Amino acid sequence: MKVVGIVPARYASTRFPGKPLALVGGTPLIQRVVERCQKARSLCEVIVATDDERIRKLAARFCRVEMTDPNHASGSDRVAEVASRLACDGVVNIQGDEPLIDSQVVDSVAVVLSQAEMSTAATPIDSPDEYNDPNVVKVVVNGAGLALYFSRRTIPYLREAASRSASEQLAAFPFLKHLGIYGYRRETLLRLVQFPVSALEAAEKLEQLRALENGIPIAVVKVKYEGVAVDVPEDVVRVERLLKRSSI
Repeated sequence: MKVVGIVPARYASTRFPGKPLALVGGTPLIQRVVERCQKARSLCEVIVATDDERIRKLAARFCRVEMTDPNHASGSDRVAEVASRLACDGVVNIQGDEPLIDSQVVDSVAVVLSQAEMSTAATPIDSPDEYNDPNVVKVVVNGAGLALYFSRRTIPYLREAASRSASEQLAAFPFLKHLGIYGYRRETLLRLVQFPVSALEAAEKLEQLRALENGIPIAVVKVKYEGVAVDVPEDVVRVERLLKRSSI
């Protein structure tokens, strides 16, 4: 399959305006993300999708850039606009705020598209702090590795262990944390963004629930990966420490 990686990037972040251009260890955040993704063997190209001229000017130095409508409601809509102009079989939507993204995770999500309409990744939850954190999205899968549901609540509910500590419940069941990376067959993505916002999507504020509510199966690849996202300026310092420690 011909699979393209697309990184949506916008300037007007509420918590961190201009985030894609922020320097992380002397290198712009968006450049770090793209260069990590360019190591993925499954992608024929990595494209930045943006509506901002400042981001376009910078990103054009190291990858292809596609300008998009500034009125898109989500990153998925931005990615779909670019995909509609491409001659490709599949697309991987990669978050633009993870400068340490593992190219092997990207490959894992992309490769599954030969057998699935849509794919994503999940990793085991090991930390009690993440167990009840609504910002850590949980996913449950069936025996075939397809997503049954995504939620900001901790799922499944362990009835017999409900009174135990988070650590004990984590030891009793393999809870999975959803990672914000998505693979789509091109036609599936273009079809998905035509559906209206679904009831579950509106309730949980999770775009992937629109796919499930409209009968699009999502293959979940289990990986060992701990993403480090840059959401606020303070996160830059945290990532820089990791860069020094690991010499990435």
